[in-house]
Amino acid sequence: MKMRMLWLVVGCWWLVACASQPINPADLQPPTFVPQPEPTVTVDGEQVAEATVTATQSPVSNLQSPQPPTETAVPATATLSPPTPTPDPYADLTIDTLTARSYGGGELDIIDTLEENETFTRYLITYPSDGLTIYGFMNVPNEGNNFPVALVLHGYIDPTDYDTLAYTRRYADALAEAGYFVIHPNFRNYPPSDDGPNPYRIGYAIDVLNLIAIIREQSQDPLGYLRRADEDSIHLWGHSMGGGVVLRVLTVNNAPYLRAAVLYGAMSGDERQNYEQIQVWSGGESGPFELAASNGQLRQISPIYFLDRINTPISIHHSEADETVPIAWSQDLCVALRAMNKPVECYTYYATPHTFRGEADALFMERVAQFFNEN
Repeated sequence: MKMRMLWLVVGCWWLVACASQPINPADLQPPTFVPQPEPTVTVDGEQVAEATVTATQSPVSNLQSPQPPTETAVPATATLSPPTPTPDPYADLTIDTLTARSYGGGELDIIDTLEENETFTRYLITYPSDGLTIYGFMNVPNEGNNFPVALVLHGYIDPTDYDTLAYTRRYADALAEAGYFVIHPNFRNYPPSDDGPNPYRIGYAIDVLNLIAIIREQSQDPLGYLRRADEDSIHLWGHSMGGGVVLRVLTVNNAPYLRAAVLYGAMSGDERQNYEQIQVWSGGESGPFELAASNGQLRQISPIYFLDRINTPISIHHSEADETVPIAWSQDLCVALRAMNKPVECYTYYATPHTFRGEADALFMERVAQFFNEN
């Protein structure tokens, strides 16, 4: 009897002890599934989620078999950026754009004295043009002041063969002997000038427009190198490629201080004509960019469509025997200018090449000096 009572007491104590133990809630929960970070894909530069969810069984999953998770699809969405407009590569090359921008800044500097004779002194010069250093030479009369200025612009020469004292030196010297303050820029890309962009030879025109502005500014300095130049009497002279540069300059700057301009065997004011010929000269290596412009773009770039802006008197000279630049280009320009009642004179030469020789050359420079003096 006593033994039964003892076991009864022990049994009750065990039941009470079991009832007092805490229950782990995790033991009563079904297994859980923890989603992993979703894989991503890139669309137009942005990351978006793929529609997948990965289930991971908890450490207590051995208590019972879990049910397969229900997959929830996440739609893949992408934000598409609006297309960026393609810049117009011809926008900065138009006559209107060149007219609207500013020129000048910096100073013309003398680097060395190249020659001194009884009439004038020749200097090696530099000046800045749109961040580039442009070289050239300058012929300054030895005596006197307030000289009219003549800018002499050379034609095309292979830059590897170019020398600062090029074939145009004889024309610059003739003008200096006639009493002109002569500046002959090399242009960009002609050593030792810096290299720079030059589609449609517009870089050359910018070099001239910057030079004109510098002359106007620096001539006011009573101690400067240009103090003896008359900033209100500037004349332009251009051969072949240089003649085409002169024509562009005149459509951009029609100020009255540009007194007269000579075009000598000049290229066309129509850039399609020019580059169709340039492609022939270069064997197709030059001109693809220029000829890729639309007709509308070429009309905005070509000086021939802006002749109404020109106020400067022009003297045109071309040889009928020219085998480099077609004389028809000068003839067409003469007709167009006369139809607009622009001040223009036109001369035809015979039996002399693109760069005149002998009597034709002497007659040409005699006419140039007279034309400049009259204007």
